Amino acid sequence: MRMSTNAAIALLISTMVNAVIFGIGAVTVLSVPQLNEQAKYLLPAVIAASFLVSPFVAHAMAPRLRSQAWHDRHQGRGPVR
Repeated sequence: MRMSTNAAIALLISTMVNAVIFGIGAVTVLSVPQLNEQAKYLLPAVIAASFLVSPFVAHAMAPRLRSQAWHDRHQGRGPVR
């Protein structure tokens, strides 16, 4: 059984996306005093949310990482010829 290229890219980057989403959530919970009081409940929620959201974000990013034309357009280069 073969995996599509987009699925393989999404699988590879999903752990990195998960780490970034978790880091943003953890820093937010721990740096806001009102949220820090509830950290024992909110940090597990951040962990669960990051696991649930990261595959969808990685799946949305995969085609853009593969597309040379998208990369060139957003790097200020001209069209690919």
